[in-house]
Amino acid sequence: MDEEALLKQFAAQFAHGPDDADDTDAAAAAQGADSTANQVADDADQSPATFDTQQFLNGLDAIFDRHTAATEAGPYLEQAMVDAENAGDEAGLLTVLNETMGFYRSQGRHKENQWIVQRALELAARMGLTTGTSEAWAITLINCATSMRAAKQYDQAEDLYHQAQSVCRHSLAPTDRRLAALHNNLSMLYSETNRPDKAELELREALRIIEASSVNPDADIDVSSSHTNLALTLLTEHKLEDAHWHAAKALEIYRTGHLEHSAHYASALAGFAQVCFAERRYADAVTGYRHALAVIEECYGKDTDYWRITADNLRQAEEAAAQAGVTVDNAGVAGDAGALPQSGSRLPNSPAQGKTGANAASSPSTVSVSTGSAGAAEAVSACPVSGLKLARAFWTQMGKPMIAAKYPQYAGRIAAGLVGHGSECYGFDDAYSQDHDFGPRFCLWLTDEDYAAIGEQLEVDYEALPRKFSVDAQGRVTFEAQARSDASGAFPSAGAGSTVIPDAANAPTPGTATHDTATAESGAASSDVAEAMTTPIDAPLSPVTPRAQGANRRDGVFRIGDFFESITGYHTAPAQTAPHEWLMLQESTLAAATNGEVFADPTGLFSKTRQGFKNMPDDVRLALISKRLGMIAQAGQYNLPRSLKRGDGAAAWLSIHEFVQATASLVFLVNVPMVVGYMPYYKWQFAALRKLSGSMFALLPNVGEQLETVMRLSSAACYGGAGFGEGGKGAATAIKKINDIVEQIAADIVKELKREHLTTSGETFLEWQRPYVEDHIASDDPVLKSL
Repeated sequence: MDEEALLKQFAAQFAHGPDDADDTDAAAAAQGADSTANQVADDADQSPATFDTQQFLNGLDAIFDRHTAATEAGPYLEQAMVDAENAGDEAGLLTVLNETMGFYRSQGRHKENQWIVQRALELAARMGLTTGTSEAWAITLINCATSMRAAKQYDQAEDLYHQAQSVCRHSLAPTDRRLAALHNNLSMLYSETNRPDKAELELREALRIIEASSVNPDADIDVSSSHTNLALTLLTEHKLEDAHWHAAKALEIYRTGHLEHSAHYASALAGFAQVCFAERRYADAVTGYRHALAVIEECYGKDTDYWRITADNLRQAEEAAAQAGVTVDNAGVAGDAGALPQSGSRLPNSPAQGKTGANAASSPSTVSVSTGSAGAAEAVSACPVSGLKLARAFWTQMGKPMIAAKYPQYAGRIAAGLVGHGSECYGFDDAYSQDHDFGPRFCLWLTDEDYAAIGEQLEVDYEALPRKFSVDAQGRVTFEAQARSDASGAFPSAGAGSTVIPDAANAPTPGTATHDTATAESGAASSDVAEAMTTPIDAPLSPVTPRAQGANRRDGVFRIGDFFESITGYHTAPAQTAPHEWLMLQESTLAAATNGEVFADPTGLFSKTRQGFKNMPDDVRLALISKRLGMIAQAGQYNLPRSLKRGDGAAAWLSIHEFVQATASLVFLVNVPMVVGYMPYYKWQFAALRKLSGSMFALLPNVGEQLETVMRLSSAACYGGAGFGEGGKGAATAIKKINDIVEQIAADIVKELKREHLTTSGETFLEWQRPYVEDHIASDDPVLKSL
């Protein structure tokens, strides 16, 4: 059994927070709350003129109280969406969408949840919530992020969680349980992306908030759930004794408060069972899983991820018990849940020993690094980690401590991260990207006032940071402080099992004493990993090109407004009422302004400014969709076949280029930039398109692959396959294939436009779809209309 993988699944499935479908705070069911989903459906043709949000919540509570959610909640929520929309109640509709996200997630209906997440974000933008700090926007962000996380769309989930953090700082009280839920959910993302140390910190903060806000922490379900989640995370860190204590505490809370009939009791049972399994207490593990399975079946039914994961864990626990010759007592949860292992005792075969599976310790490896002339593809410096990971480690180990030591009064005001130009900001960098403008770097973003006070000196201190680092066999980055000290003392030096990559300015001289190293990752390199060879470099990792220097520098200290102006020409995003300014911005420009990662943003000002550029007005998005439809029709459906018939290969080639560009752009626009970001510049256009197409939530997911096929066939189609020995026969076959693909893409686009209610026409010549799309543009500004 791969304990860590299963723990991550449990952490994702059993989290308890306000985004869960059965966690509404509505009062007891009011009159009419007992109406079933079927009764609602019978009256579907008599949609109400108004929508009663409280009655909706009461009715949903009643469904869960009856334990009939598996059959009734789905239809009830779907009808409520229709009723709220027909009543024109946007706030009510947003409430329904938030509840639906939680329910669909609990049922494992991740594909369907795609529409709900996208619809909620679009609705919030239309309501003007995305530029403020309202509670509704904070909760919507949390729920959307959690849905993305459950669907394993981790990059999008983390971005949404960080946006939510920024909003929550201003909209929620320090003891608000929704703030605890945010920490709890973010911890699960860290756990699922193999960052248990960060997950533990988030969970401890969540537990602190919940206990501080609780009237009786010893009988509080939320407190119990936090103990369970913390136990699971501690288990991944091999802290068995602490994990057992927290798992047992969770069960104790349910029993103290007589809460065993709660649906969330299953999480505590399953969590304790998982700890018992790691301790090889197989009888207790089997009994715990059996009880958890019974609770899940009663409350959610069998056709859910909850039930399937628990059933699989039970099966493996039963097999382990049988192999160990253990007899399982079905009477109750075996063993004393409150008993802790004796202090100092060693548990047999803890997860740290005999670990197998995807998370097992890596075998020793040697990372070779070559040097040579700049710009040569063969001579790249093969740093084995991505630029974003390197930047985060550089910030965590070197930048953050420096600011804490030298600028303590500003530490709570400086934002840090890596955003802007450069392959690493998109997450697409590789060995071939490292021959220029690559190395440890990050950005520091200050308000105008703070920049005036400390900007120049902070830049000097940033440039002086040591950039010598090593990467061990498990991919962990360690920076060497080269005898520099901060408030906590000297930084230590790289140890065994690392590939050391120094820079020229900080290269050690022979005979110099080494220093201990500080690492951003939890713990030292695994003792199971043998020492790896190191390859020193006597030159900088890569040269800095003129385009990344001076006013065009890509890292260092910036005023927030100046940073965005250097990329877009605007200090802040154009107003929602200025469509002509939005239309002047290239999508690739907006992609550069909104990519990357923000590592810290204490005031939330940088994230708010960045979010403004991500929030393209929907009228502008629709206007661009219309333009792309026109170019797809003109270049792909009209001029391409005519150019091919004329034998004008050059014109046909250019038609294919315009068709591919317009179609790729339309895919991003249809998927909504607020959710998936913007299409980047040409070099990474298809890398981004492949990543988007591989997402469970992607709309038009097959288009990217179809476009690549068109491009592969373009030589044969446009020039008769010269150079490939295909001749006329090859050209005819390629031309037919390309024309078929163009029409298939057009048909798929029309189908998607219909699904989004942007057209009622089935016409596949896309020029004729433009009036239907533009009819949905609310503004009368002529710049938005093409016809």
